[in-house]
Order: sequence, then structure tokens, then C-alpha cells
Amino acid sequence: MRARVFERARAIVASCVVLLAACGDDVRPPQLPRPVASAPPAPREPADALGPRPPLPPPAPYTPPVPVAYQRSNGLTVWLLERHALPIVSMQVVVPAGAASDPAGKGGLALATATMLDEGAGKRGALEISRDVDQLGATLRTGAYADYAFVELTTLKKNLAPAAAILGDVVAKPTFSPVEWKRVSDLWKNELRARQSEPNAVANVVALAKVFGDRPYGHPTNGTTKSAAKVSLDDVKAFYAASWQPHRATVVIAGDVTRAEVDQLLDGALGAWKSPAVKTERAVATSGIPGVAPRRVVVVDRPDAPQSVIAVVREGVAASDPSAPGLVRVNAALGGSFTSRLNQDLREEHGWSYGARSRFSFTKQRGMFTAEAAVHTEHTGDALAAMLADIDALANEGLTEEEVDKTRLLARADLVEAFESVAGAAKRLARNAGVGLPPDHDATASAKLYAATREELARLAAQHVGTKNAVVVIVGPKAQIAPQLAKIGITSFDTSGPEGE
Repeated sequence: MRARVFERARAIVASCVVLLAACGDDVRPPQLPRPVASAPPAPREPADALGPRPPLPPPAPYTPPVPVAYQRSNGLTVWLLERHALPIVSMQVVVPAGAASDPAGKGGLALATATMLDEGAGKRGALEISRDVDQLGATLRTGAYADYAFVELTTLKKNLAPAAAILGDVVAKPTFSPVEWKRVSDLWKNELRARQSEPNAVANVVALAKVFGDRPYGHPTNGTTKSAAKVSLDDVKAFYAASWQPHRATVVIAGDVTRAEVDQLLDGALGAWKSPAVKTERAVATSGIPGVAPRRVVVVDRPDAPQSVIAVVREGVAASDPSAPGLVRVNAALGGSFTSRLNQDLREEHGWSYGARSRFSFTKQRGMFTAEAAVHTEHTGDALAAMLADIDALANEGLTEEEVDKTRLLARADLVEAFESVAGAAKRLARNAGVGLPPDHDATASAKLYAATREELARLAAQHVGTKNAVVVIVGPKAQIAPQLAKIGITSFDTSGPEGE
């Protein structure tokens, strides 16, 4: 009986649902609240039997090793840094005969002379030198910078004697073949012509010319097309005779070698290298910056270029200036690392550039500060305004506490890296010798580099970074750049050719 009643009730309910649905009402069974599942408790980390981890103290200042310095009977100065961990030796012969020593109107002569040294020396021609160096598994390189020229050799210890003999010929017995000079000179002139289509290189050339004018640092190391046309093989021979003399040279040696071995090596390789009876000294004028002028803008026109290169430049400091160590950290905050202000602003935040950077050229005389970036042409004005604002903000406000800590670690890491390898240590010490610094410079400067306070760094930034008297060089399409400059308040600018003329 109960079953029949229950079935009849179900049929009545079903009929009501059908009727209500036909009337357009949406009848749904009541929704009961569902219980909320509680999250499982987070697993507890097992207690460390040794106790809580102690905070790591900041790394101690890094003090680079100091080479032993002495002078040989022929006047040659030697800096020796013994490192016996690996059977590798690196040598650099440095003379103070870089681009700053170029005669007036013959820019590039110092580099051309250094380039010719391994184009035939002693009994070997250019090909024989290259072949013999390769067979020894060594590397040999010559070159010049603003203040000095060099010959560089890196080799295994077991091949040091024959490799050093080749270096000795290159340094003391270059043949200066007319045939090789013709080839080197033609390549040099072709490279200078090609440089005019490289916007970054053009910006650097123009910046040097506008900041230094006719002073020694006012032209690039490899000169200009006009100066290269005036340099002859006779000029190269005369420059070598006056500049490449043992009493003016420093030999930097780092690696698996002792002083006794070095003296024996130099007796064989450079024992016959003598200075003339009357020692000649090349007079090098000071770099001296022309009178300080208000900020000015120079545009080098490159029609239809998809990118503009912006360089903000001003006078810097000499390598020996007491401010130089602290300025390494100031520059690291501004544009010396990927996380620096310029790169974060122009690249990461706005996407106007693939990278922005800055640097100080620490030369023998007062050098140059440069901040630069290649930016999309349509954002040239915006990027320049942002770059100037970033530089001036650092000059006016100094570094943040975070930047003070970060740059201390960055500067320390860069110094460690410079001395990490035998070749790197030799190169770093050769640079110091070339710009007139003493053998212990990095060891003494590292303490200043590490200890500089926020107040000291702010003072240095205010003195050496602001844009009030800077030169702004822009390489790009003038027709597109001019309206953008006007929009940010720059209504007049100078123009220049690709070599600063």
C-alpha cells in the first residue's frame, strides 16, 4: 500500500515540474551549501641540528698582488708577478708611445708603427713569424692605445724560450719591409673609410675632436683618413727609433717563471736591445681641456638610419687622480653594469635601446667621461632627455644605499676578474705601466675603491658626472632628429662630418 502511495506522489511531483517548465520558470532543486575544504597545513621544515644559519658578512676587500719591480743594466724596467699554479707565462713589452705621441697632422702613426713590428723581424718575414708562433701554440699581438704601445706574448712554460726569442726580434729587430708597409697602409686606409659607416665609431671620433680639439687626445688611436694619407714608411722608422728604446720600456711578466729565469730569458731575447748613445725623449703635451663651455649638441647626419647613436661626453680625470677609484663605483651605478640606471631606463623600462652604458677613460693625462646608447630613431629626443636626466640625477642626488652596496661588490668582482688569469694580470699591469702608475697601484687603490662611503661617492658624482658643460654627439638622420630635439628644448645644434671636421 505504502509503495503505491509513494509512486503516485512521485508522478504528481513530476507532472508539476513539467507544467512549471512549460510556463517558462526555471525550477531547480535547492542547492545545499557545500562544506569548505580546509587547506592542509604546510609541512614543517625539520629543525636544523646545527641551529639557525648565521648571516653572511660582506666579502673582505680584495688586494691584488704586487709585482716585483727592478731595472736591468740596459735601462729596461721589469715587473715580475710569479704565479706557479699553471705552466703558462704572459709577457707585455710597453713603451709610452701611444696616440698622444703622434706628431701633429699624423694621427695613427703610433699604431701604424706598432702594427709593423710583427710584419717582418730578424730573419723572419711576416708569414714566418705567424707560422712559428702558431707552431708553438702561443699568441703574439701588437698594438697601441692613447698613451702607450705594446707587444704581447702568451705561451706555455715549455715553449717560453723560443717564443720569447720571436718577441725579442719583433721588439728590437723589425725590418719595416716596404712591401709589407704597402699592404698594411692600404688596409689601414680601407678600415678608416669603412669606419665612417659605423655610427658608434663615428660618435667616438667626433666626441674626441669636440672635447679635446687639437690636443693629444683629440684624435682616435688609428687616426683619420686625412692623417693616414700623410704617414709614410720613413715616418714609421723615425717614430720607432725615437720611441722604442729599452730605457723607456717596461717588460711585464706574469706566470710560472722565476726572476732568475726571467733574467736569463731577457739576456737572450732582448740583451742586444740598446738605447742610442744620446737618449731621445719624446715630448708629449698635456691633454688640457679647452676652456669649459656650456653644454652643446653636435649632430652627424646619417639620412634614413633606423637608429641614432647618442653620446654625452665631458672631461674626466687622469688615472693617477685620487678620485679615480671612487669614480669606478660612481660609473658602475650610472652605466657600468646591466642593472645600472641608464640601461634600466632606456632598455628595460622604455625599450628604446638594446643597451646603454657609460665609462671613464683613465688615461695618463685627464681623460674623458662618456655615456652612450644606440636608440630607435623615432625616440632619439625622448632617449636623450632621459639620459641627461639620469646623469644629472646621479650628479645632484648621489647614489642610493642599495647602489653603494651593489657597486662595492661589482668593483671588487671586476678587480678580481682582472687578476684572475695570467694573461689578464699581465694586461692589467701593462696598462698601469703604460699610463704611468706604480707597480703597487691596484693594491693601494683597492682599499679606497672598497671603502668609499655614500657621501664620498656623492661628492665625486657632483664633481665629475653632471651634464652642464657636456658635449652631446648624435649620429643619425638630422631631418628626423631636429623636431624631436626642439620638443625637448634643444632648438639649435652644430653639425659635423664623420671625422669631427
